[in-house]
Amino acid sequence: MITPAISESMTIFQAIVLGLVEGITEFLPVSSTGHLIIVSDLLGLGDTASQRSAVDTFNIFIQGGAILAVLGLYFPRVIQMLKGLAGKDQLGRKLAFNLIIAFLPAAVLGVLFNDLIEEKLFNTPAVISALALGGIFMIALDKIKFNKDNEDELESLDITSLSWKQALFIGFMQTIAMWPGTSRSMMTIAGGVIVGLKPKQAAEFSFLLGLPTLGGACVYSLTKNIKETSDAGTPNMFEVLGWMPIIAGIVVATISAALAVRWLVSFLNKHGLALFGYYRLGLAALLGFLIATGTVSLDAPQPEAVPTLELDQ
Repeated sequence: MITPAISESMTIFQAIVLGLVEGITEFLPVSSTGHLIIVSDLLGLGDTASQRSAVDTFNIFIQGGAILAVLGLYFPRVIQMLKGLAGKDQLGRKLAFNLIIAFLPAAVLGVLFNDLIEEKLFNTPAVISALALGGIFMIALDKIKFNKDNEDELESLDITSLSWKQALFIGFMQTIAMWPGTSRSMMTIAGGVIVGLKPKQAAEFSFLLGLPTLGGACVYSLTKNIKETSDAGTPNMFEVLGWMPIIAGIVVATISAALAVRWLVSFLNKHGLALFGYYRLGLAALLGFLIATGTVSLDAPQPEAVPTLELDQ
């Protein structure tokens, strides 16, 4: 039986920190993956190849907490879609099919380009670049879409009245977030706003789209980690990090994600996306300065297996 080295275990404190980062950033348009990659490095996780692989898997698997938060907050919508699939709610069926359509581009392209993205983009410089570019995009979109002249037009569309073409467009927008640091939430909310949804409705569609997207990422990540470590005869995520830290991280992520979702919906209705854009630019500039001056060093080993369906993240 494989027993992990004690020095590779994740502490409860580290798991709680990562759970908070995941929960708070998963549905905010600031990139949960980018934040988790950076914070994991700052916490000193990933000093060995086996721990790095386990931590990268954990940073995807912990999104299960965000899934639980959405299931709890949007339970009536979930029930409506289930009734729709059973032929008892026409609007619920249309919403469910549109979510499936929006999910398909990420499901297909995520598998096709997984290895290339792992090799080229799962690193801090790539994350910083994505944070900066995403910040500029959000500020520009805010100036174009979030203004009083568009209010009447935005009133006319609801997530249950989206066409399949509009849903597919949001789905392709989501695939851009396979670049860590871009933010799945940012791209899907932006896609919803571009096709005519109000910010609150675009956010709700984004949250619901996260159910199959994040769920698929969790299953893919865990399955891949267990299979590859079993084939190689090395410890899997649970053996390296420990059960208690993983459970603690999931619980904290669930609670903090629920609070973040409630806050975001209220905030978007009043302020739009610009503030998040400025935050991203500020964070990118700060990280670039700290790295350039040698204040922090983020030279962790390259991950061995990191699924890219997370998209937010």
